[in-house]
Amino acid sequence: MTLTTKQKILIVEDEMIIAADISMQLTQLGYDIIGIQTSAEDALQMIAVNPPDLILMDIVLKGKMDGIEAAQHIVETSKTPLIFLTSNTDDATFQRAIVTKPFAFIAKPFQKTELDRALKIAFAHIAIEKNKSNTELDQVTTLHDRLFIRQKDQMVKVSIKDILYLEADRNYCKIHTAEKVFLVTTPLGTVEEEMPSKNFIKVHRSFVVNIEKVDAISDLREYLVINGANISISRRNREEVLKYLKLI
Repeated sequence: MTLTTKQKILIVEDEMIIAADISMQLTQLGYDIIGIQTSAEDALQMIAVNPPDLILMDIVLKGKMDGIEAAQHIVETSKTPLIFLTSNTDDATFQRAIVTKPFAFIAKPFQKTELDRALKIAFAHIAIEKNKSNTELDQVTTLHDRLFIRQKDQMVKVSIKDILYLEADRNYCKIHTAEKVFLVTTPLGTVEEEMPSKNFIKVHRSFVVNIEKVDAISDLREYLVINGANISISRRNREEVLKYLKLI
């Protein structure tokens, strides 16, 4: 395999023999291995300094944080694409991991061809998303009490008061109103910055809600209801959300 520009890969694996073998295989395939980390904490520090193009993340790691928790942090910050390596194929682990929207799962032990194919598919999808970001003209601009959302060849006006909530979809953002859902090629965090802070609050890494549109909150304070949709409240954001709603 010949790459004109080598894609940078970070390996996060606490079994050094396995990590070294993966590194050797990927080097032979033409990838640039920027590092091997055995803990999620060290991996996150490295990503902040030297972000890779893709992360191969083992689910079971040394330290307080496992690979899924690390992936959740990555989704919230750098949004670096990742592939999970795992010997845990049970449904509970899968359901936890799938929330972080990985590009693939590779079950251990795996063959070199399997790894090669998974990476080719992942980088192909990454290239498509980057191309969409460069060619599609969806943009969001703010003017006082309204947004202007570029949809193909026109700018559509959306009143901020009509926005129910924002939803992350990888590097895109869905803007939900009662009548329509707008998909824009702008990350959730960027759109969130355009919202008035007194009305919009982050309740989950994937959701920012218009607090005036909340119809109900579950008894266990696990989700909000807006226009019939259940919006998850993360443990990290729950206390702040409840304070905001004055329900404590």
